[in-house]
Amino acid sequence: MRLVVRTDRTHIRSTHHSRRYVLAEIEAPAAPAAPGGSRPPVNLSFVLDRSGSMGGSKIDLARRAVAEAIEHLRASDRFSVVVYDNVIDTVVESTSGSREAKRNALERLKTVDARGTTDLAQGWLRGCEQVAAHLARDGVNRALLLTDGLANVGVTDPGLIARHAAELRARGVSTSTFGVGTDFDEALLQSMAVAGGGNFYYIERPEQIPDTIASEVGEALDVVAHDVVLRLTVAPGIRVDGVSPHPVATHGERVTVSLGDLVSEQVLDVVLRLTFPYGDPGQETAVMATLEDRDGLFAAGGRAPAAIGRLTWSHADDRTNDGQARERAVDRAVAGQYAGRARQEAVHLNRSGAYEEARQVLRRTAARIRGYAGNDPGLRALAEELEAEAADYGQFMAEAERKSRHALSSMLMSSRDMYGKSRKRR
Repeated sequence: MRLVVRTDRTHIRSTHHSRRYVLAEIEAPAAPAAPGGSRPPVNLSFVLDRSGSMGGSKIDLARRAVAEAIEHLRASDRFSVVVYDNVIDTVVESTSGSREAKRNALERLKTVDARGTTDLAQGWLRGCEQVAAHLARDGVNRALLLTDGLANVGVTDPGLIARHAAELRARGVSTSTFGVGTDFDEALLQSMAVAGGGNFYYIERPEQIPDTIASEVGEALDVVAHDVVLRLTVAPGIRVDGVSPHPVATHGERVTVSLGDLVSEQVLDVVLRLTFPYGDPGQETAVMATLEDRDGLFAAGGRAPAAIGRLTWSHADDRTNDGQARERAVDRAVAGQYAGRARQEAVHLNRSGAYEEARQVLRRTAARIRGYAGNDPGLRALAEELEAEAADYGQFMAEAERKSRHALSSMLMSSRDMYGKSRKRR
């Protein structure tokens, strides 16, 4: 296990509340060789939208995707299948991945067809209940929600649904979401995945459904560390805010950043913003960072060495602060996160017809990046990209393009590639 922590600058102002950024670079260990190819079990619930808009090839391909995913499960695994429109049906109660259970599930899947409206929240919660009833202590417990529409029946408040996702995550049930086509709410599905400790995917065309579901299930089978958290111990008065899309919780001088499950050799970047109190010139302050997981893999004496990092800042006058060198790797990571936020905000504004506001969001972000870019080619290139994209957001944009741009920003901000797959060690 590898943890490297860096900061953009090491001096902080004595008479101002300085803000400094921290980049935590995390690399998961390779999956250990196991006799007979054994692995920890998975406990999955496939939750399918069967509302009327899912008719035709969408529901056919969704059924096929679930059938193919089930075939890859072992007898030690568990799975369930839930479908919903305005009515929720449990097609397959949580069961082991035995040959007989798979055969029965495939027959029942054939009866699923599209109809009705979209009670997304209750359908998803039913799937989570199936997972929660048989939690695998040493495995992955996850609901996989696929939808092409909005939550328009039952619980429809995005904030409340995201809170439910966070509460379920705390109980051991994570959530991954899949949005199909152009009519779903990408902000809702992204927030559910972030709060729920899973992944968000955009499926532009129905024929991509099987491969996308297969990729997510494949990652679940490749998890090496469950419920990973980055813990910071900070000095009194230091405030920590998340910049990357990972939940941050503060309890006094202990800060926890929830990272979810990590797959074999996954590489993850986490960006945080620290705000410091005043201090006397020469006074030092430090932050200690450690990685922990549900099974103690990263603890001393575990299968992987303990992952620990430490950063130190010193208070200084304005002249010293203004003249200090910058850590460009941190600057580039920070700029990438703010660029992603700006692009997603611009998508929202473009959809509402606020074209000039969308354009200005990107231009302001480009100007801020250019303000500290210096001669760094990566930062300068990113600022130029945002400037060029501003023209696109300043006019009508097709919904498929909006969805694609929002999703790509989500992937990059979460250290995933353009297809939603985790980044791996090269």
